[in-house]
Amino acid sequence: MLSAAKILPPLRLRPYLTALVVALLAPMLSACGINAIPTYQEQARAAWSQVENQYQRRADLIPNLIETVKGFAAQEREVLTAVVEARAKATQITVNADQLTDPAMVQKFQAAQDQLGGALSRLLATVEAYPDLKSNQNFLALQSQLEGTENRISVARRDYIEAVRVYNTELRTIPGRWIASFFYPEAQPMEPFTATAGSATPPKVDFGQ
Repeated sequence: MLSAAKILPPLRLRPYLTALVVALLAPMLSACGINAIPTYQEQARAAWSQVENQYQRRADLIPNLIETVKGFAAQEREVLTAVVEARAKATQITVNADQLTDPAMVQKFQAAQDQLGGALSRLLATVEAYPDLKSNQNFLALQSQLEGTENRISVARRDYIEAVRVYNTELRTIPGRWIASFFYPEAQPMEPFTATAGSATPPKVDFGQ
């Protein structure tokens, strides 16, 4: 009868055999998508960074916009104040990568940004009553930058939503669900952006007064 010592490989060979087994299994594990979850997760986080960057770009433009409008329409205090307050609230609410799995935090962030977007829309609509302001070169430049930023925000949000969809789908379908339970038990679905009720309705501005 053979002893266990004779059946098992010598100790000096075992590390090499282990490395060989790992090398042989690595392509198989890669082919079955073992790296998909962390890859998709990082892509979603990178997409979120772009969302934050574009919202920050918008926030940085607002102070100059406010000062320019004040020079021509200082009497529009209510609209100006609403933008200032909405900007302050929006910049105070941040969501880091680890909080993207928290629906409440993402929705809170989105609500603050949507509120700022609505306040900006009302301000720009109000400007229609001031021809001199509408033709001011500084205002026109700021307005153009804001429009470009809003487009970038839309693209960044779309890219983030798609990245989250891919990541969440991987977590919820097979074999991704099996791989997550075994290799990435801490992985949780991320929260995408959703359409805010009433956000698609343009503000009504009455110049009758």
